[in-house]
Amino acid sequence: MYEAIRSKSVHSTAAGTTSDFPHRSREEELDIQLAGHLAALLAVTDELRALAPDADLDAAAERLAGQVARLRGGRAPVRVPVTAAHAEPHPPALHRRAHTLAGRALVVAASRADTAAAILTAERMDAHGAALLEQGFAAAS
Repeated sequence: MYEAIRSKSVHSTAAGTTSDFPHRSREEELDIQLAGHLAALLAVTDELRALAPDADLDAAAERLAGQVARLRGGRAPVRVPVTAAHAEPHPPALHRRAHTLAGRALVVAASRADTAAAILTAERMDAHGAALLEQGFAAAS
């Protein structure tokens, strides 16, 4: 025999009530994800700058920091001073990591139709891929 359910289901919510946790839109989630990828790329860029100072890396780091700040509502990313970076002196591994991070950021930037971030990450992919080829290594797959 079937007996009717007498209590409210734990899976249903009453219309018009707010939940106990905040919900973010897809755009907000993509902003958070893109800012994270760009911040990670910035950290690797700073490590590379510590190993071999370069005007191109300096400019890229500033542009990356600007994009992260824009995505985080004006909050600047945490940066490691170039003199304080303690990376293993193995630039090919850092360039490979940066190439991979730039690729991930490019996918998210394209997904959220962020032209500025997409252009920047594509440029960084090209630069790190070229650096790997210059050093005789293959780019990240």
